Amino acid sequence: MIKKKIILEDIQEEDLLKTRIRDLPVSIEGTWLDDCVKELYRELDEKGIKFKPECYLADEWLAPDTEPVVGIPFFLAHPVLMRLEKQMMLDVEGETKAWCMKLLRHETGHAINYAYKLYAKKKWRELFGHFHKEYTDTYRFRPYSKSFVRHLEDYYAQYHPDEDFAETFAVWLSPEIDWQIQYKGWKALQKLKFVDELMQEVKQKEPKLKKGKKCWQASKLTSTLKNYYKKKKSQYAEDFHDFHDANLKRIFQQAQGQNKKAILAYKIIRKYRKNIINIVSRWTGEKKYIIDGLLKSLMQRSKDLSLIVVDPEPLSMIKISTYITALMMNYMYTGRLRGKK
Repeated sequence: MIKKKIILEDIQEEDLLKTRIRDLPVSIEGTWLDDCVKELYRELDEKGIKFKPECYLADEWLAPDTEPVVGIPFFLAHPVLMRLEKQMMLDVEGETKAWCMKLLRHETGHAINYAYKLYAKKKWRELFGHFHKEYTDTYRFRPYSKSFVRHLEDYYAQYHPDEDFAETFAVWLSPEIDWQIQYKGWKALQKLKFVDELMQEVKQKEPKLKKGKKCWQASKLTSTLKNYYKKKKSQYAEDFHDFHDANLKRIFQQAQGQNKKAILAYKIIRKYRKNIINIVSRWTGEKKYIIDGLLKSLMQRSKDLSLIVVDPEPLSMIKISTYITALMMNYMYTGRLRGKK
């Protein structure tokens, strides 16, 4: 049986979602990603670095653990897939050239670390920490710390020693950053200088590990796009606007018709906002600005859903405070607002 050729520009969304990732007619070559990879290699050349990590299409941005290769999300290889990603996930990680280059430099930091086994050096451990430290589902960062560079969002350098090195390398490699000036007076400057010393040491040397295993390679993934997004949405469920809907409807009630006497739920949350923040912060130890950010999203969603108060105000405040406390405790222990199933 001859397999029908897939033309992404003509395919219906229903058929596209039934398509296995491995069957998608995509590659890095000849696309805008090809230009980004070539620019990355030019940047490495300008720094005199001989090693160039092989880039391939994967299910997400990654450098597999201890493998000196770089995985790029398959959906970035075609406009149709980027639009689907946007529709499904509300965002497309690395969709612009500037964003893509930042991520490529970061993953290259991992690849070079693995290729030369830099993490085994004593000074590496002294500056960044233990490479084999376990990755956790969450991390507590210090927003104003000057011990870490600031490159990707969410203070990612503070997540793990390996991420700290990759972020430091990315800043060091970025041609638009004068890191000696930008990080003057920061403790992170010591790490940047160390990366500079390391690169001077290894740049013309053959890596200890030249090739790596291409984990989660798109051309081998048998999952359909429908299942891929079902799983992905489940992992990132709390990032969507309707994440809290079911629980908000249990606490309040959706307005039926026009009831001029009904008290709007978002106004009750706003009225008791400071009290709720103080109570939840006191019992969970969470930062007030984090609780406040969650409250604002709950207020907006309550307003969008036209929710009204059916209980006495004090009881409504207890319910919403309890709900937020439960969310914060889940966040503190799992890194997510909702507990894992």
